[in-house]
Amino acid sequence: MRNLLMSAVLVGASLLGSTAFAQELIEGRNYVALSSPAATAQPEKIEVIELFWYGCPHCYQLEATINPWSKKLPEDVNFIRVPAMFGGIWNVHGQLFLTLETMQAESKVHDSIFNALHNAGRKLSSLDEIANFVAEQGVDKALFLKTWNSFSVKSQMEKAKKQAITYQISGVPAIVINGKYRFDIGMAGGLQETVEVADALIEKERQAK
Repeated sequence: MRNLLMSAVLVGASLLGSTAFAQELIEGRNYVALSSPAATAQPEKIEVIELFWYGCPHCYQLEATINPWSKKLPEDVNFIRVPAMFGGIWNVHGQLFLTLETMQAESKVHDSIFNALHNAGRKLSSLDEIANFVAEQGVDKALFLKTWNSFSVKSQMEKAKKQAITYQISGVPAIVINGKYRFDIGMAGGLQETVEVADALIEKERQAK
């Protein structure tokens, strides 16, 4: 019973903390309210989108904070990663992410890609290099190459490009809450503050339902 009471107290304190933080947030400074809210993938849930690029050092730095946070999100929150598509190598790496996601292999290779680019000196800039790399990670190379140019991946790439325009993204990492609010690390004030702002805006949306 004591443990149950303590859990209730901790949950309540967490919610109060998020609510208090939400009251302290200043629109235009800590986040931007999009002029035209975008549709979400699952309207019954609160959507959190992280727009990123594998080659972005700030995206890599954010991983250690956002990964454990995203895995502990409540059932009413839907976390989605979307690759930013600004042309050139951005599109190549975005296609890499979407190909692996289509194959349901993204989760086991995601961290390795970041590590290869930022710690191992690998560029992953050509399809041959990418295909060999994912094969090293245990991904079926033939299936990967087949999926790379599939209709599904091409469609997801076009969708990602349109999302960046809809959310008025000019850099990454960027976080979009429920198609309504956008912010980045700078606006939040730091890496840990990024998930705290996200928590506060999630709670803001939860209270609005």
